[in-house]
Amino acid sequence: MGADMVKIFPASILGPGYLKAVHGPLPQIPLVPTGGITADNAGEFIKAGAAVVCAGSWLVDKKAVAEGRFEVLTERARQLVEVVQKAKQEISQ
Repeated sequence: MGADMVKIFPASILGPGYLKAVHGPLPQIPLVPTGGITADNAGEFIKAGAAVVCAGSWLVDKKAVAEGRFEVLTERARQLVEVVQKAKQEISQ
């Protein structure tokens, strides 16, 4: 028994450097940064060793939902996927 992944929260306060420092001696533990993840910082967390990133309030904008503007969520999700894919490609080169 054990955790499949370990949540790192609040990721935006700790930063990618913290995640990299934890991941260095423990590469076998999949780390999941959450809290303040956006398209602006998700790639850096992936490059620092994150297995995945977890975006919450940035991705699901309450005002856009209340107004029925779900295209805002779709666009943010597209941006996030693009950034993560690019970071993973850079790692594999």
